[in-house]
Amino acid sequence: MKKRLFSARNIALMGVLMALVVILQSVALVTGMFLPTSLSFVLIPIVLGAVIIGPLAGGVLGFLFGIIVIIFGVTGLDSFTSLLLTNEPWLTVLTCLLKGIAAGVIPGLLYKLIAKKNRYVALVVASLSAPIMNTGIFILGAMTMWGFFSGLAAGNGQSVMYFIIVTCAAINFSIEFVSTAVAAPSIYRVTEVVLKKKGRHLSDAVYEGPDTAAQTSPQTEKIS
Repeated sequence: MKKRLFSARNIALMGVLMALVVILQSVALVTGMFLPTSLSFVLIPIVLGAVIIGPLAGGVLGFLFGIIVIIFGVTGLDSFTSLLLTNEPWLTVLTCLLKGIAAGVIPGLLYKLIAKKNRYVALVVASLSAPIMNTGIFILGAMTMWGFFSGLAAGNGQSVMYFIIVTCAAINFSIEFVSTAVAAPSIYRVTEVVLKKKGRHLSDAVYEGPDTAAQTSPQTEKIS
């Protein structure tokens, strides 16, 4: 398992996906400065890592996502996260990390469970579960900061639950849900085509044993 997880191919792919997480979360931050809400596509590389490499890879990418959100909050680049950190630092850090990790681990587990019957359905389910976990844990985390969010809700003339679910979460959730559902399967197909050109299927890359590469027949090696 360790040999497969830390293969050269997986390490290279993780490097690309981690760079995408940083870039896409930075894009979300910038768009949030000019638009009513940020355009967040960061869950796409997290889902891809979870599907192609496995739940552990998805968890690492999600953890990186959480760390970036915290860094943006600490530096003041993300004003909302900065406000949360100022008032509820530990709960904010815990929420950021948990929602990111869950958005990577859960899709990977669901994909492995369902892919044995239908890989495409497995991918769709995995893709949709990422924004659900990300937003769901944010809402739960916000509820643990009830006192702080009560003040914000009162200032907007809204109930606390309405403020948390609709004002804070609904728009971002919709963007993440649609973008992840649409883009992840498309990118997955492109990745599968690339791997097929190398004589491998994406499902083989995910489920092959650690010694599969060593079992390649001489005839296959000659062809490649």
